[in-house]
Amino acid sequence: MSTKTLITGATSGIGIHTAAMLAKAGHEVTGLVRDTDKGRQLQKEGELPEGMDFIECDLADLKSVRKCAEDVREKFDQIDVLINNAGGIFTKQDETADGIEMTFAVNHLGHFALTLSIMDKLIACGARIINVSSEAHKSGNLDFDQLTKPEKYGSWKAYGDGKLCNIYFTKELVRRYVEKGITSYSLHPGVVRTNFFNPIKGFLGFLIKLFGFFMISPASGAQTSVYLATEEGLEDHSGGYFKKSKPAKTSKVAQDREAAEKLWDYSEKILEEKGYKTGF
Repeated sequence: MSTKTLITGATSGIGIHTAAMLAKAGHEVTGLVRDTDKGRQLQKEGELPEGMDFIECDLADLKSVRKCAEDVREKFDQIDVLINNAGGIFTKQDETADGIEMTFAVNHLGHFALTLSIMDKLIACGARIINVSSEAHKSGNLDFDQLTKPEKYGSWKAYGDGKLCNIYFTKELVRRYVEKGITSYSLHPGVVRTNFFNPIKGFLGFLIKLFGFFMISPASGAQTSVYLATEEGLEDHSGGYFKKSKPAKTSKVAQDREAAEKLWDYSEKILEEKGYKTGF
């Protein structure tokens, strides 16, 4: 039986290469993406494998996330690997249709809602849940009074907070579901040469373009995700953070268990306030 793998953000950047590599390794890959037509076009162009399927999922829209979860549940009895790969950095403060700060929603809350909504399918075979974080988490430090509606917005600060959330989420998944057989890992893909940083303007944008020569390719950026999805015997590192396919150190802030627990409870509260139910 093939390994059933779901990956968000499978139609851009490292997501394309992660999906293609895993399909080549024998996984049955389904992309959870905003634009399914784009996925099919990438298949025609040979960027994504022909046998790959797509399910619509806009992480900035909780109704879309809920519908995606319904579609996943209808299609699969169990899921072996979930890769929460999608993410974004937004130069200007914006809100989702649900009234949630965009960076927090796309990088964390959408994935949180999706994962919990299909948790029984993940538990069914003791799945791996992989959260693509970043070294940018080291600039993060959560202010729970400002996460969903910040009074003062900074794109890099918001992104760093989002990537810190990925690590907290990973650790809490293990703490809460280890007895159900779930393992989870977060990772830094590397500084990848993609369109991801295009929205960044000004001096920081200039520096990113200047040092673009030193960035790694999207294919190289996908390597750690692929490693965590395929390598055997990683259970002792569950809850850990990886870089270049090896365990790596996080910031001291990322090791704050109370903050991780608080983020989980906070996220559940936001979903409840927005009328989103993870149960089926």
